[in-house]
Amino acid sequence: MIALLLGGGLASSQGSAMPELLSPAIVATAIADSYQPGYGYPVGPRVYPDGINPLTGLPYPSDAARSRRNLIIKVSNWPPRVRPQHGINAADIVYEYEAEGGVTRLAAIYRSQAPRQVGSIRSARLLDIELIRMYAALLAYSGTSEPINRIYINSDFRNRLLSPSFSHDCERAGFCRDQNYAHRGYEHMLFADAQQLWDYATVLNVNQGYRALGFNFALQADAGGEPARDAYTNWYNRTDAHWQYEEASGLYLRYADGAPHSDAADGSQLWADNLIYLQVLHISRPDLFPPGAPDESQEVRLQGQGAALVLRDGKLYGGFWRRSGLRNGDALELSYADGSPIALKPGRSWITIMRDLEQLEINSADS
Repeated sequence: MIALLLGGGLASSQGSAMPELLSPAIVATAIADSYQPGYGYPVGPRVYPDGINPLTGLPYPSDAARSRRNLIIKVSNWPPRVRPQHGINAADIVYEYEAEGGVTRLAAIYRSQAPRQVGSIRSARLLDIELIRMYAALLAYSGTSEPINRIYINSDFRNRLLSPSFSHDCERAGFCRDQNYAHRGYEHMLFADAQQLWDYATVLNVNQGYRALGFNFALQADAGGEPARDAYTNWYNRTDAHWQYEEASGLYLRYADGAPHSDAADGSQLWADNLIYLQVLHISRPDLFPPGAPDESQEVRLQGQGAALVLRDGKLYGGFWRRSGLRNGDALELSYADGSPIALKPGRSWITIMRDLEQLEINSADS
């Protein structure tokens, strides 16, 4: 199925005329849990009505959400004892990618909600440099290796980095160690308060409400698509991720290592409206470390374009991801072969970055 969708016969979005833009005043005062965009009306990928969050295609739920900056928080996903994590279901977008050797890490992007405990917090990677620029974002993380740290501290986004490695502590910035999780190990006890991170960013004068452009949203799914109720990814038998579509809620629910993957904040299973899989070039960079060192980093080239698969409403769409520029706020665009945008469902998206989409198993029925 994947090969068919990535070949020449890609599904294309509908080209029918769309309704006129809703009143900006109405959209700006709507709230996310009651707003429904006009039936079939597209939002994005480069222009969004006033008050619409480009991360979700929904209105900002509050003036505070609208005025604050996109916030990326690095969250551990391995070893299994770090699960369930806190605050994942409050993110607007989650990126999952291989940190090293089949171990995945999460980069959760917050704007709509401000969870008071997110984590456990882990270190940054080279890929996060791409995400910081794509989303004109703040980055909260525990630390990083010395070679990558040198890149970070000499960058033009140095003032947007939030980390205990810069003496950003519990009292001021909200990086606190929770003794309730001492059994997980010291490196898995660090959590962050998203609201306190934004407050501290305001003190540092870097909490401006910039928007990131790239996604297209529509209430009605594009024509075509193949049935897709089940998606499975295995990273070299060290960890895996399994998503199943739930008809009643219209959501994809996550399982990890054979068990429901939950959010410790409220016990709910991790969920997403959209699943997005990207095939991206990975380059090993042992040259960043001293000769003979056992360490290396993965440079994930999230630039240019590559193959992409999108699952929404129980259907699979094949196309491409593109990142046309390196400017702050130029995020990913998803399109078909003819250049027309792939419409995401308004809501939350989970993006998985892979070396090869052939590693992904997709089934039309629940496995």
